[in-house]
Amino acid sequence: MKQRKIILNLCTSLDAFIEGSNGEIDWCLTDQDYGMTEFLGRIDTIFFGRKSYEQLIEHAPTAFLDKKKVVFSKTIKSEYGNFKVISENIAEEVNKICQQPGKDIWLFGGGLLTSSLLKLNLVDELMIAVHPLILGKGKPLFVDIPDRIKLKLTDTKTYSTGLVQLFYAVEKSS
Repeated sequence: MKQRKIILNLCTSLDAFIEGSNGEIDWCLTDQDYGMTEFLGRIDTIFFGRKSYEQLIEHAPTAFLDKKKVVFSKTIKSEYGNFKVISENIAEEVNKICQQPGKDIWLFGGGLLTSSLLKLNLVDELMIAVHPLILGKGKPLFVDIPDRIKLKLTDTKTYSTGLVQLFYAVEKSS
């Protein structure tokens, strides 16, 4: 049984894109905390897809230095610094991490990793910050999800900027 929860926490446009058509995320509101300080206190590990990790290193190399980082990639082969690479046996490796003592785990993204972990029934919660804009095109939040995944709304928060946070528990399939 898992001791730690995997929580997808990210921002999306109203039309469910996590990036614009050129990979831009400049539309994500950063003028307030939006609950991130509290959330960061809940987690000690972050799961990244390769592209998301490379974006973090490029744009904010000193962010999350106090967190363990796990990068899911078939192209990165070596481990160095403060991150571990998982390239195969994803369910087994993730379950090992979830059974270790510690705080919850932030599923940072991207879209392919999110969909893979959802399909493997490994995600426990979703925290989706819906930003008040329609991008029209871009990178979708969910890709290649073949079956329904039932969610239970557990909370909502609204902000003066028009951002709405939606909190869901993932109803586990057997």
